[in-house]
Amino acid sequence: MQPEPKPSSPKFLSLVLMIVSGVLVTVLAIARWTQVNSVEQLQASDPNAVILVEPQRRITLPSFAEQDAQSLKFPGTRISYQELTAAKIPYIPAEAEQLTETEFKIARQAWQYFKNNWNESTGLVNSADGFPSVTLWDQSTAISAVIAAYQLELINEIEFTAKINQTLDTLANLPLYKNELPNKAYNAKTLIPVNYNNVKKKAAIGWSAIEIGRMALWLKIIANKYPEFKTQAEAVWQSWDTKRLIQDGYLYGTSVFNGEEQYNQEGRLGYENYAAWGLKLWGLNVDQALDYQNKAAFVNLYGVDVPYDLRDAQNSGDNNYVLSEPYFLDGIETGFQALPKAYSDRILAAQEARYQATQQLTAIAEDNLDRNPYFVHNTLYVNDQPWGTITDTGENYNHLRFLSSKAVVGWHVLYNTEYTQRLFNFVQDKLISQNGLYNGYYETFKEPNKALTANNNGIILEALLYKQVGKPLLIWATEDDSQ
Repeated sequence: MQPEPKPSSPKFLSLVLMIVSGVLVTVLAIARWTQVNSVEQLQASDPNAVILVEPQRRITLPSFAEQDAQSLKFPGTRISYQELTAAKIPYIPAEAEQLTETEFKIARQAWQYFKNNWNESTGLVNSADGFPSVTLWDQSTAISAVIAAYQLELINEIEFTAKINQTLDTLANLPLYKNELPNKAYNAKTLIPVNYNNVKKKAAIGWSAIEIGRMALWLKIIANKYPEFKTQAEAVWQSWDTKRLIQDGYLYGTSVFNGEEQYNQEGRLGYENYAAWGLKLWGLNVDQALDYQNKAAFVNLYGVDVPYDLRDAQNSGDNNYVLSEPYFLDGIETGFQALPKAYSDRILAAQEARYQATQQLTAIAEDNLDRNPYFVHNTLYVNDQPWGTITDTGENYNHLRFLSSKAVVGWHVLYNTEYTQRLFNFVQDKLISQNGLYNGYYETFKEPNKALTANNNGIILEALLYKQVGKPLLIWATEDDSQ
C-alpha cells in the first residue's frame, strides 16, 4: 500500500470524456467493454458499455465484466459468532515447511529488487524501481525484506547488521512533519521531505497513521527478535510525537492542501485494524480502530458474503476499499489478531468464486502500474461497485485490473489450497524478471504489469519467511530461539 493525499469529493462513473480528434474516446460506465471504430459507432452503442478507443489499439473488456457487475447481491449475511471465534488466535500453521527450489528462486529474485534499489548512505529503499522516493509503509516492507533475506540466507550477518543499523539510525533522525511524525514521503537519498512525484523539492505533506502503524509493528519485531537492536528500535519510536496520532480511539492522519492542514480520521475496515494493532503494541489506545464489527456490513459477491466498511465515499468522503493486503498481512504477521480469520477466509473465497465463475485467476490488491495513472486500488468492492479498480479520487480504471504477485504469494503461504497453488504457478511462469517480481498481470491486456516496487517484492519475501518459520512473524520474533 502506498497511500496518497486524502481525496476531495469523488468523481463517479457518470464522467464522460471525449477527445474527438481521434487521440482518445472514453466513456466510463459499469457493465462491459465494446469495440468501436468511430465516434458514430460510439454514439450508437449500448449506453451501459464502457468503450475505449485508442489510435493504434482497441480494447475490449473480457466478457466476464458483465458477470462481475451481476455478482453483487445485497444484503450479505453477517458471519456468525461461532464462525468468528472458531479459529484459535493467534493462528499458527500446523508446522513449518522448508521452501521449495522454486520458492527459493522467487525469494532470490525478489531480493534482487532491494540489491538494485537500496541506498547505502541512508538505509532507505526506493519505493519504485530507480526512483528515489520512499514512504514509511515501503520502508517498513524493506525492513521485513532484509530480515527475510537474512533468515533465508540470501545475505550474511555482516550485511544484515549494517543495513538494519543504518536504517534505524536514519529513521530516528528523520526531519519530521511539524516536528511530530514522519512525512508521507522522503527523498531516499537526501532525506528531504517531498511529495510523491517530485523528489527534488522539499514538501511537507502530512503523515499517514496507516503507514506509521505498519512501521510500529516492524519496529516491535526488530526489538523482540534482535536484542542488539532493541535500543535503536525504541529510539525510533521515542523520536516521534504521537499525541495527535490517535483521537477517541481512532487513527488520525494529516494532509496539506493549498497550504492548509487537514486533520482527519484515517483508515477503513482492513487497513485501519491492521495498523491499529501495530500502534497498540506501543501502548496507544486504539480500541475504536480495532473494532471490526460496529462499522462493518456484508455484501454477497459470487455467492460469498464479504465484509465491507459502511463509511464510503458518499457519506464520509473516503473510499471503503475491500482489499486483500491487510487481511493476508495480518495473518502472516500477527496470526489474525487484528482482524478475524473468518473475514480473511471470505476475502479469499470470493476471489476463488470469481475464478470458478469466469475462469479468470483472481488475487487482487492495490499497487503501482507501469502506465498512467501509475497507481490503482484493485478491489473486491468499493463505494457500491463490485470488483472496482479506482484511483484515490474515484476514477474508474477497470481495464487496468491485474492479478497481484504479492497477493498470490501472501494467500498461498497462508492457505496452501489447490486454488492458491494454481495462482502461485502462474506467478512463477509469468512474473519473474531479472530485477525482481513484476507487480502483476493485466486481465484485459493479457500481459505483465511490469512495475517493480519495494512493497511487492518485500511482501513476497516476508511471506516466504512466514512459510519457513511456520509462525506469524510477531509470534516468531517473541519466542526464545531455543524453543
